[in-house]
Amino acid sequence: MKYPYLELTRSTELRIKKDRIIYRIFEMIPAILSWGTLILAISLSWLAPALAAIFIIIFDFFWFLRIIYLSLHQLSGYNKMKKNMKIDWIRELEELPGRNWKEIYHLVILPMYKEGLEIVEPTIKSLLEGNYPKDKIMVVLALEERAKEFSLPVAEKILEEYGNEFLKIITTLHPKDIPGEIAGKGSNVAHALKGAKKMVDDLKIPYENIIVSNFDIDTKPYPQYFAVLTWNYLTCEKPLKSSYQPVPVYNNNIWQAPAFSRVIATSSTFWQMMQQERPEQLVSYSSHAIPFKVLMEVGYPSNIVSDDSRIFWKSYLVNDGNYKIVPLYYPVSMDAVMADNIFKTAINQYKQQRRWAWGCVEIPYLLFGFLKNKKILLKEKIRNTFTILDGYWSWATSALLIFFLGWLPLMLGGDNFQISLLSYNLPKITSYIMTAAMVGMIISAILSLLILPPKPKKFGKWKKLSMVLQWALLPVTLILFGTFPSLDAQLRLFLGKHLGFWVTEKVRKAE
Repeated sequence: MKYPYLELTRSTELRIKKDRIIYRIFEMIPAILSWGTLILAISLSWLAPALAAIFIIIFDFFWFLRIIYLSLHQLSGYNKMKKNMKIDWIRELEELPGRNWKEIYHLVILPMYKEGLEIVEPTIKSLLEGNYPKDKIMVVLALEERAKEFSLPVAEKILEEYGNEFLKIITTLHPKDIPGEIAGKGSNVAHALKGAKKMVDDLKIPYENIIVSNFDIDTKPYPQYFAVLTWNYLTCEKPLKSSYQPVPVYNNNIWQAPAFSRVIATSSTFWQMMQQERPEQLVSYSSHAIPFKVLMEVGYPSNIVSDDSRIFWKSYLVNDGNYKIVPLYYPVSMDAVMADNIFKTAINQYKQQRRWAWGCVEIPYLLFGFLKNKKILLKEKIRNTFTILDGYWSWATSALLIFFLGWLPLMLGGDNFQISLLSYNLPKITSYIMTAAMVGMIISAILSLLILPPKPKKFGKWKKLSMVLQWALLPVTLILFGTFPSLDAQLRLFLGKHLGFWVTEKVRKAE
């Protein structure tokens, strides 16, 4: 390994005491920033309410400007995605000068756990419904030994029905309880890639001619996904120094999911649309693509919960900062969180968001990597440090500061503050700013209707109206399923109580 620290997951793994202390401090930074901000806001509301009120007004105005800025990116990202969905990408590939696109193969990794045929088969069918030649597509069903009684029968049915539809479709069985691994998607994918390597070597396909789509088992690519991916790979300035990110839309079960789950899922889609417009801040997320050669050189992380972001940062550090994400502006469809009842759905939603928020472990990993890697430009280190700190700080604090803590000076400020002019104007000013900021929510509500799949016949005409009214839940969902799980994850990291991988349950009701 070029740099030994690339396999780190926590401070206790470091042998040198100085390094261990530094990494431990880095682990504490996210919670210090987020929890410190909230504690300071509460304290100032009591001890210096005028100062707290001024801070809240400035903060609200800053977020109003930020919402406008992000909404413009959201609209631009949506328009580019819709435009790309209308282009004939096979024709675009045919017209590429000097490049034979038919030399490019696609390897799809599908990690399975306890999902039934009703989840797995639609994913396989979506691969077949695409317009890319099926003799250029290889599929790996990555099974877990700890759940083989569930997954083996499903995999056998898939092989029996679709075994001859692709160039190759194989299964791998990830052994349980391997020392040094975390049971979860990352370790399963890492094991699946070993089986994929043997398959590729037997087929004698050059590694640089293979792109790996690392999907969740519920990921259904839209019909031209592989053509779009191939075009971007062949036209990219440095294709082997890049990962490729589609836009995740949670349309598989969006009509069935409860309102709060729909809001969270659609908000995630819109955030990814915004990030596609800011590729310098884009990090691989959930279902993404990466060159097979890169995976063979870097090695997929098997000891971390947030494997999707870790593989990007690991590749970034291995290549001394010469690695990036290419936005595809093209969708893949996934499941919104849904369980057998609304209470269990809420619990699952919280756990999924906490697992995503556990990506805060990338902060100490990246900061320590920057400390050790002298080849990455200082301005790049500063930019990435600010971006990742701001992202997790905003995730953990913004909703509370905007929707709740803004009223604390009025409640805790005492009699002297209550009779002040600032006390009289604080609710008015914040109300005006937040009302103006609703433009972001209106844009989201409109776009959410435009990306909806056709309404199933069993739902009445009022169901579509509920898809608009659901956005009234946004403040509550941002706090319950955004702020709280993020603060939870950061506090766990601060205390050194690392989170294990939690598999999101996949439930779809019959149409």
